[in-house]
Amino acid sequence: MLSTILIPAHLLAYSTLLGTQLYQSFVAVKVAYQALPSDAFTMLQKRAFPVYFRTQSALIVLSALTFPPHGPAALIKNRGDWIPFLVAGVMAGFNLVVYGPRTSRLMMIRRFQGKRTASARQGDGAAEQRNDKTKCVDRAFSRNHAMSIHLNLITIGATLWYGWRLAWRLDVRLG
Repeated sequence: MLSTILIPAHLLAYSTLLGTQLYQSFVAVKVAYQALPSDAFTMLQKRAFPVYFRTQSALIVLSALTFPPHGPAALIKNRGDWIPFLVAGVMAGFNLVVYGPRTSRLMMIRRFQGKRTASARQGDGAAEQRNDKTKCVDRAFSRNHAMSIHLNLITIGATLWYGWRLAWRLDVRLG
């Protein structure tokens, strides 16, 4: 009885997870980057990515909780099944709690300092000092943003790895 509920719930949770990851990472960001002015793009990313990382993490947990036929108890029995969930969960967790917020914070500092540097180019002596601070913030942003991107790609890879395993277990009868 439980498996009749878990199987469709699991497939919906997993497919929503994968679809959300692929759409946000490879479609929405690219379209927004090309279509929006820099400030609008920055503000959109500041608001969209926390929601994306929360949704991604919740869908990983939901997929693990609905693992057929008996939920997490069935998941733990086979290392090949729980390892992709562990990898995806840890990487998504780092983005949710560490690199996502840090990247957003640095992105806003960078935006603010860029505006201050632009207004300071009118000749005040502190412009060079601001420029050094801007370079430092730019480097920190680049490192954290690259880490967030890589963690997201690893999470997507682990999700695809699990999906491959899931597809091999499906019993599809044709005809």
